[in-house]
Amino acid sequence: MKIELREDDLLEDQAVLELYRANGWSAADKPDVLMQALANSHSLVTAWCGDKLAGLGNAISDGHMVVYFPHLLVHPDFQGKGIGKLIMKRMANIYDGFHMQMLTADSEAVAFYEKIGFEKAGDTVPMWIYDGKEH
Repeated sequence: MKIELREDDLLEDQAVLELYRANGWSAADKPDVLMQALANSHSLVTAWCGDKLAGLGNAISDGHMVVYFPHLLVHPDFQGKGIGKLIMKRMANIYDGFHMQMLTADSEAVAFYEKIGFEKAGDTVPMWIYDGKEH
């Protein structure tokens, strides 16, 4: 299996929606907003296996000091093959030297992020107003 990473500006809606739906993410219920959000990301890295979108990650940033990684998805058919790690390694290269790199991890993803260098942010507590349904 050969995986190609790309830094895309434009994606086909159907490929993105299939990836989000396969992972059970409610963002797929708002396709227009989701596609606008991804298009307005500071960085967007995608992973492809042939013509199949195997995964994606995006970043929101001020471009200098702070970056937040809101989405990292790998299609269930491709999970456990190192694709998420490849995407985050590319993001680490893009944001090398930034003062703060942040994300919010669901409990099942914590071990993955710890393996690639993230750690609990002191005594901080993630807080949100959330309009999704998977949490």
